[in-house]
Amino acid sequence: MAGKAGGDLKEPVNEQAVANIYGAMRAELNQIYSKITELEMEVSEHSLVIGAIQPLDPSRRCYRMIGGVLVERTIKEVLPAVQRNKEGLEEVISRLNEALEKKKKEIAEFEAKYKIRIRKSDGEVKDENEKKEGSAQGVLVGPASTNE
Repeated sequence: MAGKAGGDLKEPVNEQAVANIYGAMRAELNQIYSKITELEMEVSEHSLVIGAIQPLDPSRRCYRMIGGVLVERTIKEVLPAVQRNKEGLEEVISRLNEALEKKKKEIAEFEAKYKIRIRKSDGEVKDENEKKEGSAQGVLVGPASTNE
């Protein structure tokens, strides 16, 4: 186990090593998901800005935050820059989606190779069985309503 990076290990020594590698792979997958979500929020903000300033007079003043500094520009100068930024973000999102698919395949292959299955806790299994049976049992959370 010397000198090689996480995904490049040939054969993990024991179950704990397999679990550690699998956990790291899942964490990386979650990081990709969160980054995609963050960038999609930025794209939606860019879309809102574009929609708000597009119908306005191009010579009108507007303010733009650049690196933490608020600068005064005209809409004619700002609109193309915001559109370029939005396109760049969309390109990054598409690359991240490709990386996400590769990572999903890698995890699926790893799961198949080491016969990894995700165990559900007893509570989750019971909840599923209750839903199938249609029972009305549950846990009361919060104050009970009083009958007056």
